[in-house]
Amino acid sequence: MKKKINPPDYWHEAKKFLSKKDKKLARIINQYDGHLVTRNDPFYSLCRSIIGQQISVKAADSIWLKFEKVIKKIKPINLIKLPRSKLSSIGLSRQKILYLKTIAKEFFEKRLNIKDLHKMSDEEAIKHLVRIKGIGIWTAQMFLIFNLNRSNIFPFSDIGLIKAISKNKEFVYHFLRMTPEVAIGDQARELCSRKVDPR
Repeated sequence: MKKKINPPDYWHEAKKFLSKKDKKLARIINQYDGHLVTRNDPFYSLCRSIIGQQISVKAADSIWLKFEKVIKKIKPINLIKLPRSKLSSIGLSRQKILYLKTIAKEFFEKRLNIKDLHKMSDEEAIKHLVRIKGIGIWTAQMFLIFNLNRSNIFPFSDIGLIKAISKNKEFVYHFLRMTPEVAIGDQARELCSRKVDPR
């Protein structure tokens, strides 16, 4: 019997809040069941995010399946020991291999402490993550959403999100170039707290 996974603490309240703010969003929310689920495995999450950077979901899924086969168990020490040639053979670029190896060392040498991240604000956590080579604003935001289950992260540079907004709002929602100032400063808080466009 599968163990029941509860939604994040904010989930139901957030759905009610967003539904009240936006009629179109309310209809979308009502169409779908389920909730955000985390594996509670930070290293796994960051590896998956790195592999998914700047490629389609389909391509990312394909490479991820191959990655799981060559690494066997997704642990920092296994990735450190894995030859670069093996990673290259599954379709990973030299840059992504460097990023994955760097993150593996951060975990293995305990320079990245997830317990510390839990104590940090969103801004502090993003700043702490982006100091690591290979983790940019988008990757840090994905980690906060899907691993730390933070409730008020809006990834302005996520192409999938922008396309979905454009499609459902029936207007062109322009790509916003992400900078640390926009992502983690007062502008981010102001944008995240704005009323949803009721169109």
